[in-house]
Amino acid sequence: MSDIASLLQASLQPASRKQAEQQLHALASQQGFLEHLLTLILNGSYDRSTRLAGGIYLKNVAKLRWEEDDVPLPEADKAALRSQLVPAMIALSNPTDKAIRAQIAESVALIAELDFPVKWTDLIDQLILSLSQTDYSINVGVLQTAHSIFNQWRAQVRSDELFTEINFVLSRFMQPFLDLCNQTATILLSSPAPPNIAIVTQAQIILVDIFYDFTCQDLPPGIEDAHDSFFAPQTGLFQRFMSWDPAELRSDPDETQPSLPAQLKTKIFEIGELYIKLFPDQLSRSPAVEGFVQSVWELIGSNKLPGVADDSLVSQSLRFISTAIRSGYYKSLFSSRDTIASLVQGVIIPNIGLRDHEMEQFEDEPLEFIRLDLAFGGSASEVATRRQAAADVLQALVSSGYQTEATEIVGSWITSGLQEYNSNPAQNWKAKDSAIYLLTAVATEASTTQHGVTSTNALVDVVKFFSEHVYQDLRASAGSIHEILHVDAIRFLLTFRNQLTRDQLLSVLPLLVRHLNADHYVTYTYAAITIDRILFIKKGTQLLFSQADIHDIAADLLNALLSKIEAASLPEKVAENDHLMKCAMRIIVTARQTLTPIYQQVLQRLVNILGVIAKNPSNPNFDQYIFESISALLRFVVSGTPSTLPTFEQALFGPFTFILQQDIDQYIPYAFQILAQMLEAHTTGVPSEYRTLLPFLLTPTCWQQKGSIPGLVKLLKAFLARDAAEMVKTGQITAVLAVVQQRLIPSKINDGWGFELLQGVVQHVPPAQLKQYFKAVIMTLLTRMQTSKTDKYVYLFSHFLLFTMAINVDGLGPDYVISAVEEIQPQLWSQILANFIIPQVPKMPHKDRKIAAVGLIRMLTQSTIMLTPPSAQSWPPAFVSVIKLFSEPQYLSKSKDDEQSTGITEIDFEEQTAGYQAAYSRLAAAEGAAVDPVAYVRDPRDFFGQALVKADPRVKGLLAAGDEKVVQPFVQALVVSGYAIQ
Repeated sequence: MSDIASLLQASLQPASRKQAEQQLHALASQQGFLEHLLTLILNGSYDRSTRLAGGIYLKNVAKLRWEEDDVPLPEADKAALRSQLVPAMIALSNPTDKAIRAQIAESVALIAELDFPVKWTDLIDQLILSLSQTDYSINVGVLQTAHSIFNQWRAQVRSDELFTEINFVLSRFMQPFLDLCNQTATILLSSPAPPNIAIVTQAQIILVDIFYDFTCQDLPPGIEDAHDSFFAPQTGLFQRFMSWDPAELRSDPDETQPSLPAQLKTKIFEIGELYIKLFPDQLSRSPAVEGFVQSVWELIGSNKLPGVADDSLVSQSLRFISTAIRSGYYKSLFSSRDTIASLVQGVIIPNIGLRDHEMEQFEDEPLEFIRLDLAFGGSASEVATRRQAAADVLQALVSSGYQTEATEIVGSWITSGLQEYNSNPAQNWKAKDSAIYLLTAVATEASTTQHGVTSTNALVDVVKFFSEHVYQDLRASAGSIHEILHVDAIRFLLTFRNQLTRDQLLSVLPLLVRHLNADHYVTYTYAAITIDRILFIKKGTQLLFSQADIHDIAADLLNALLSKIEAASLPEKVAENDHLMKCAMRIIVTARQTLTPIYQQVLQRLVNILGVIAKNPSNPNFDQYIFESISALLRFVVSGTPSTLPTFEQALFGPFTFILQQDIDQYIPYAFQILAQMLEAHTTGVPSEYRTLLPFLLTPTCWQQKGSIPGLVKLLKAFLARDAAEMVKTGQITAVLAVVQQRLIPSKINDGWGFELLQGVVQHVPPAQLKQYFKAVIMTLLTRMQTSKTDKYVYLFSHFLLFTMAINVDGLGPDYVISAVEEIQPQLWSQILANFIIPQVPKMPHKDRKIAAVGLIRMLTQSTIMLTPPSAQSWPPAFVSVIKLFSEPQYLSKSKDDEQSTGITEIDFEEQTAGYQAAYSRLAAAEGAAVDPVAYVRDPRDFFGQALVKADPRVKGLLAAGDEKVVQPFVQALVVSGYAIQ
């Protein structure tokens, strides 16, 4: 334990990081580690960077290992840490410890999410007892911790469990909260200002955050009773804070961070917005909304707050206006033409133009410019900048019944902006930029980030505006117009891609290729984003564009994109622009086999880029897309031309070996999946390069990283399918089963992968050789059922037994499974059948119902044990459970469309989860079409009929013992269909 400080210090150095983290990981499960770590964090004699690293490590333990199955943390240590965390927060109240305190607060929140209130019943009482009447440094720490716990309620779905927790908190925390709120507001609103005004204001800001937490799901009685003290015009705290602007807290005009009063007002507007959405009746008790609207005019009307520091306040106050308009409750406030005209002139127009700091960002921080610009997908919750918030007010007017007035009033501003531009294009380009932005806003009725505009304002002709004012900028040569207008033209195309026809989109693709070669970062990045989104357009479930559409330009597109990526020097600069890599992926996925003539150059370039970024992995999205690109290129080229597989193997084995040797844990899950994909492309046998890899894949260290497990399982299943005999001969099957029994099945997280691997074993290892292990495997499965049963595990267990009885492997009949179970304990099979399998059958997901049906049919008609008393007593209820499966026959056959898009349309879904924190980064392109393990049964009903015809005569007697109302109609129907059962 004395090494903890030096290990934390070593974890900060790139050269020693890996080893130090591994040693810390091993120490973490030792008794007393967590206490030692917390003591070190609180010990001011240690270097601050070491203490902060300790705080981060503690947070990561709470995040990743608190409920670890494989190497659990000692329960006594967890209990001790829970009792010490809140006092630790208090001890870190000094402002110099703010960064360390933030890590402890997050640790509290993470542990509370799992343990509160059941295992941590005194947490709220600890927090309340820690509040101080006078020391606001302590109060800020306590309130931050409380908010980090309550904040999680905002995103949760309503449930009894959630409301039990909320009510538990409210019953203890509400009164101290209201008292502190009043005390703090009184201090701030009195004169003269207190000497500690800054820290008291911070406390007030967090108290307003907690007010939001308490009301995000429902209106607590305590807050409902105190409504007027917060919302009443003139006298309510929220209204009084709107005009509160103490000289001591005013910031420099050039400051970019919001002042404390601005932060407080922003939070209050958030609560106003929440109340309009959830509690409009409560608001209508007094003219609160009218008061808030008046505050917006007074605060931001006619551009009174032009500074960057006030951006979030201006944006949030505009969002409040948008929400009020959309709610429909305040028509009297917004319905007159004069009000709309003054809204447009006083609030929308001043905030719609590009500002100087945005132009600086455009040049100096292009990725941040793009991120903010793209954040606005038409949903008010995604507003990120002033111009987006102003545009959202306009869209609220258009979609809330004020379409005619808003379109007409804004139309005149658009016309005058275009006229101003035409009078001096070089000088007045900003006027056209604003006009295009206004047109985009007024034309949009509904849109999403993923699909662009989905419905438009009928009073605006988007295509006409595009052809008259935008197309010319899309065609303009570099340097002939301001770069922003190029970007505007591309963004217009991106936004309204669904409004243009397929032919129109095809005609502009070559122009976008040209923009990919532009010098300006934002221009070529927007071109890449637009190409990607155009190629992803769907009509119904079908993609609009196919390989034939981009065959002629695919090579140029890929060359332009990869050249831009390769142009950077440092690994983190190469990987920073994931939009380019995503577009390259989309082109590979769309062009498919048509890339075969150039696949070697493309593959080599991708491998070279991978070699650079592997030196310092820094962008999980970029990583996902480059591996997805390699996987898709492999999938399509090899499926069309199998002889190309060795070229892929030669190009990829070197980099993948490097990734595994250097233990680049972000890339290992991808490497395993693509290795599996290549091995699966070998129809027979296993090349020697793969065989030499197998011993390494079966070492315990390989299985320690959770993210690697799905790829490893996929890879081992590919080995089993091609090389099971060799694996039996070399004893490697024992190692595979050891992984299943010791690491996967005991884990609640990974048990599904354990069953997946077991399925590969029973499918491919000859039953005679499997026999010696099978009873022990069943014992492992039953032990886990006894020690830590979950609903998911019961399903997986039942599915595995049905799967093993269903597959068509010589020597692996139902009695192979049943006899192994009976050897453990006589009559155990009947218990498993009655308690687990039969109750699970109706709950089977549709994709598994055919396997369930075939497994049960074979058990009922091929097992001699099932026909022999006392097991025969279980036969009739099992027969009834099969019949019930046939009441929904559509789920017993596979759709022909299932495999058309496997892995391809999912790529867009996968990007949502790309990230190193994700337990597993799945490569959609590496997923083949699902194979039906019981494909030998074409029609389960026919299979059932035939099996009953050929069955042992005892089956006939058992048929009579079943539920007549269910059994007789089914058997009669089979007889009528020509099966001679009776």
